Amino acid sequence: MNRREFFRQAFTLGLGSKLPGPGPQAKPKPVGGVTGGRFLTINLLVRVNQIEAGRGKNLGEDESRWHTLDNVRKLREAIARAVPGAKVGWGFSPLALTDPRDNYRAIREYALECHAEKGDEPTLTIGGFFANMHNTREEVDRDIADGLAALADWVGGAYKPRFAIAGFLSAANLKTLADKHGVRACQGHMWSQHAIDLGDSDGSIAYPYYPSTEHSLKPAQGKADRIDCLNLDGWTVDFLAARRAGTGPGFNSRLGLGPIEALYQGNMPIAQGLFEMMETASAHYDRGFQLNGFGWCTLAWEASLLGQFGDRTPEFEKFLREAAARWDGLRVVSMGEFAEAFRREYKDNSGLVYRFLQRGTGVFGSDAELEIRWHMDRRLRLAILRDWTERSPWKVIDLTRYDLPAKEPERPQRDWSLMNRINQKGLRPQDKPRPFEELAPEDREYAREAYEGLLKID
Repeated sequence: MNRREFFRQAFTLGLGSKLPGPGPQAKPKPVGGVTGGRFLTINLLVRVNQIEAGRGKNLGEDESRWHTLDNVRKLREAIARAVPGAKVGWGFSPLALTDPRDNYRAIREYALECHAEKGDEPTLTIGGFFANMHNTREEVDRDIADGLAALADWVGGAYKPRFAIAGFLSAANLKTLADKHGVRACQGHMWSQHAIDLGDSDGSIAYPYYPSTEHSLKPAQGKADRIDCLNLDGWTVDFLAARRAGTGPGFNSRLGLGPIEALYQGNMPIAQGLFEMMETASAHYDRGFQLNGFGWCTLAWEASLLGQFGDRTPEFEKFLREAAARWDGLRVVSMGEFAEAFRREYKDNSGLVYRFLQRGTGVFGSDAELEIRWHMDRRLRLAILRDWTERSPWKVIDLTRYDLPAKEPERPQRDWSLMNRINQKGLRPQDKPRPFEELAPEDREYAREAYEGLLKID
């Protein structure tokens, strides 16, 4: 079942929420680097079809009737009211870049206006999303070249975006973006996604990294396998909900900042969705900030949602206002600007060490009694889980070793995940959670420093 089908079955129209007072009036300072900052990146996705699977091949619904200038303006103005000076990304699918109908012409003109006046960043959504699930690498390379050319023709002035959007993108195509087109960042994976929507890509680390030529979900181990195109997540999710696969009664593995899961899930009150969004952000802007020196959250908003399922921009504005008030200095910048700042500080993966701690919110699969801790770097990712109310022993639920060889599928298919020792989704017999000391001796030796570091977090 994909996210939209699950949502459609559960959907009932909720009541709006009263907005708080005006947001902060000071414009954010220019981004020099990521250390010491709290960042939110927002991508607005404009498509003609839900999945533009290939040239002349479309999957899912025709979304054109739900794309109106009024709806995209309503969404963009809500962001501007909540956080003055905010800059967002505009991801146009190949068809949306060239569709001659009046509604798409008007949306493109408005996006250019926002580019000129607000500093927004238009970019290409490669294949509309999930390009490698439906096309060969060679076909995707052609789509990248043609899409970037159409983007430059539209924006003018030999325009080149600082980032692209793909949902998921293979290592070879990320390398094409960097080496042939000079695009040095891509929203190229969806952290933890598996058995939901139309593509699987679990196995990476959650924060930015330079991917390996072996597999786009594997951080490069050194100069020889490094692709000079930063790989970024598309939606920040609740770490407790994300350890599950797919959707089911009482849970959604993509719960977090995504509007479909937090604001459009009809069997979950809007107030719970807003609470979940704030708590998900807190894991990055409070404890995550302390552990990592900066905090980053990201989300994409599909422009069709307003016409298809109703207006949730007042609720989103409420979240943005509350976030800006709670985390003073929160910077809402385009993903390209954030990636550029990150690249100034980190030239490779050698200095990347990310740690996260989150206790469940009690909302829709984020179990309130559980606590999860993650360690992620270029060598491995390691997750441990316990019942914090009972102070139960920690168990390892994920150990993905990046020193091991990795291989992407040779041809288009749904699942591009990278799983080796233990995976958080628990789908294979070997994925059964276990105490650290029950790992294989070589895995204990390899992961012990990361494990002991997680235990020392207060």
